[in-house]
Amino acid sequence: MFNYKGKVVAITGASSGLGKQMAEGFAQQGADLVLLARRVERLEASKAEWEAKYGVKVLAVACDITNQESIDAAIAAVEAEYGHCEVIINNAGGEKGTGTPLLNFDKGDWEYTLNLDLTSVFAVTKAFTNLMKKSMDAGKQTYGRVINIASIYGLVGNTAIPTIAYHASKGAVVNFTRGAAAELAAAGTNINVNCICPGYFYTELTTATLDTEYFQAFAKASVPMKRYGKPGELNSAAIFLGAEESSYVTGQVIAIDGGYSCI
Repeated sequence: MFNYKGKVVAITGASSGLGKQMAEGFAQQGADLVLLARRVERLEASKAEWEAKYGVKVLAVACDITNQESIDAAIAAVEAEYGHCEVIINNAGGEKGTGTPLLNFDKGDWEYTLNLDLTSVFAVTKAFTNLMKKSMDAGKQTYGRVINIASIYGLVGNTAIPTIAYHASKGAVVNFTRGAAAELAAAGTNINVNCICPGYFYTELTTATLDTEYFQAFAKASVPMKRYGKPGELNSAAIFLGAEESSYVTGQVIAIDGGYSCI
């Protein structure tokens, strides 16, 4: 079960953090990879390492997920290299204005965050599901999976730090997942759409905040496991959701948060 040999998994934001961790997790299962990010030199380093270590094929593609032409070019590269793609993971994201209260939040920061964290998910999902359908129609693949990476902040509010645009965008990704899952299932596409909501994990965007004495105390008080997520602890859920065997799982939202959202 969960053998990805011959399958292609594409991941946005694969140059660092959770995206890079999930990509390596799929490589360990035998998947060929498409690594998408703006910092292509980092992708090339991962490509060299993982092809040698795991014996899989890795395609590194410079891609700005806020630019439609860049997304279209990435799709063309995937189609030329592999001819199919079973899994797309919408992982890339970022935010502006964190720490700014709602009453003072800048509209430009709001638009930046929603464009990067929400509109890009729509654009990338549309592009890759069209490729999946085309490939299935041509007999090059048998199924498709979309995995959206949202956040526990898409499920609940928080009292630790103001981040209203991030809450809004990630909450929208959660329900975009449900809407897309229902639509694609009803159309008989054999493309499933699911969502992972990570809790507190170290990434380039979060380390400075998570390492503060204030936030460490907050996490110990609010996370039942009393710790942050460890590298690789997201991988098993992504591998499960992307697998051919998970054919009856769609429209689901899984929080991986040490219990934060259950209390």
